[in-house]
Amino acid sequence: MVADIGGTNARFGLVTASGAAPSHVAVLPGAGYATLGDAVSAYLAEHAGGARPGAACLAVAGPIDGDRYRLTNAPWAGSIRDLDVPYAKLLNDFEALALSLPHLRASELVPLGGPEPSYGVKAVLGPGTGLGVGGLVPTDHGWVPLPGEGGHVIVPTADDRELEVVRALRAEGLGPVVAEHVLSGPGLARLYRALARVNGVAAAPLATSEIVARLDDPLCAETVEVFCGMLGSFAGNVALTLGARGGVYLGGGVLPRIVERVCASNFRARFATNPDMSDYLAGIGTALIVAPQPALTGAAAWLTQHLTPGTPR
Repeated sequence: MVADIGGTNARFGLVTASGAAPSHVAVLPGAGYATLGDAVSAYLAEHAGGARPGAACLAVAGPIDGDRYRLTNAPWAGSIRDLDVPYAKLLNDFEALALSLPHLRASELVPLGGPEPSYGVKAVLGPGTGLGVGGLVPTDHGWVPLPGEGGHVIVPTADDRELEVVRALRAEGLGPVVAEHVLSGPGLARLYRALARVNGVAAAPLATSEIVARLDDPLCAETVEVFCGMLGSFAGNVALTLGARGGVYLGGGVLPRIVERVCASNFRARFATNPDMSDYLAGIGTALIVAPQPALTGAAAWLTQHLTPGTPR
């Protein structure tokens, strides 16, 4: 069994053979279940024909401490040992997303500028319920994922207007504004309200899905443009931190809904804007992941890499 447990949804699948793509994929609403164990039981009973998996790799949106997990943007927490699975492994959700990168087809990626991503250290980041960051390092023994909590760094700002936005957010009582406060699904709605205050206009009470669906509205369009620009600066920071010359990939649940807008935005220009390292950043390819469930692919890749016959568990 493989799983991608986010702050809003829990995605599950079965891997029936080494190297096989996940099948019996189902998406369950996290709010519908009291615990992760309840969601697992419901998936196996209702979507997997009562299967009893011998191994599992679960990617969770939050920090991991050994066998224990705690979702950052949802109440689930506990131990992987509580699940009725003989062998179970926890990954951070962006570790699993990173592991999917070598397995994605060209049709599952939308180029966002720069050269085509190549072999080498890769970075992946993306706005969803939160803002995830991960890396992938090539070694003589295969790809090694790097987990992280980079979404909680202080938000990058590039001009006076973005500083005004941050001041408006601080006025909401956030205190220090971190990247996830702005560069996430809930953050997009927060950014919309802050820009309305900066512009001195009234903001309709719109959810993120409504903002991205109303890009003919000037405030909604400005919100998405500022969002993409700040995301570009953030992605450039991640690329420099990891030395991600093998490419930077964007994932998460927000961007696939506005692919054309991201492509037309100043994301790439902001990504490569740096007073000292602009040439370095210009040589790094960027792409948007549009595969439907890439973290499940990454979790399946982890099982294939680590649970082949004779591999120590």
